[in-house]
Amino acid sequence: MNRGWMRAAFAAAMLFGATAAAQADTYPARPVTIVVPYPAGGATDMIAREVSQRLGETWKQPVVVENRAGAGTTIGAGSVARAKGDGHTLLMTTSAHTISGHLYKGLPYDPQKDFRAVTLVTKVPLVLVVNNDLPVKTLPELLEYLKTHGEQVNFASPGNGTAQHLSGELFKIRTKSGITHVPYRGDAPAITDLMGGQVQMMLATATAVLPMIDSGKLRALAVAHDRRIQALSDVPTFAEAGMPDFEAATWFGLLAPASVDDAVVEKVYRDVSALVDTPQMRKRIEDMGGDVMNSGPADFEAFMREESEKWGNAVQASGASLQN
Repeated sequence: MNRGWMRAAFAAAMLFGATAAAQADTYPARPVTIVVPYPAGGATDMIAREVSQRLGETWKQPVVVENRAGAGTTIGAGSVARAKGDGHTLLMTTSAHTISGHLYKGLPYDPQKDFRAVTLVTKVPLVLVVNNDLPVKTLPELLEYLKTHGEQVNFASPGNGTAQHLSGELFKIRTKSGITHVPYRGDAPAITDLMGGQVQMMLATATAVLPMIDSGKLRALAVAHDRRIQALSDVPTFAEAGMPDFEAATWFGLLAPASVDDAVVEKVYRDVSALVDTPQMRKRIEDMGGDVMNSGPADFEAFMREESEKWGNAVQASGASLQN
């Protein structure tokens, strides 16, 4: 091999590394946008705003949350996939990101190849909540009610292809009931209609419905988790309520466009990890019903691969399929 070529290649690699490190040192050079693929007011939006506020203080730059809802998170995700890979556009997404590739036909981006994992912030179990007008107070009572009234019961979700949607489909299969899925553009409108009686039940992110449960506007029947959660200590798990092996959760994590430099990814992860690891932020997440994860890029990437396989199996079992 030509030694001159080798020296040139080595010099180019060193220059690239130095450039990437310099970019990380000056990052962020301008305001950063965190795209949330749901409307304002939902669980993802709440987590993103908690993170953005603290990041803005750390970076001395505005960190703005931009809500781009629709099509089961694919509109917001698509905008980030097309963004410049300089770290100034990030995506705060959920398990829906690992579902979309299995559910939607003709996505204009690849959920895995077009993004870089940055950090998994938290996992939040789903909780089964019902409208107060539904004449049930426990999971066994609901199961009995569905035997004769299942076709009159609608279940809400924050959108097609979300963990809440597929968990509802799996609940429908498990209970052999005729409940009908009604998708919304995010948690907030779904919960509003649930309280108003337009839909009767929902497997909701605990974060999104805690205030409504605490105020008595919604009734919690069971938590889809392997243990009770601190924020809902009086609500049984599905197993405790008589339905074993029914667990479901969503998660909240930061992604970046695939072309972003390793050094920038590492800086964002370190800074987000530091703020999430503070006692104040940990308590905030736990009070919202979540488990603090704080996973780094490699662990988050591996986790998303596992999630993709799990939810792919759920999509196949449910028979769900959508056109983007």
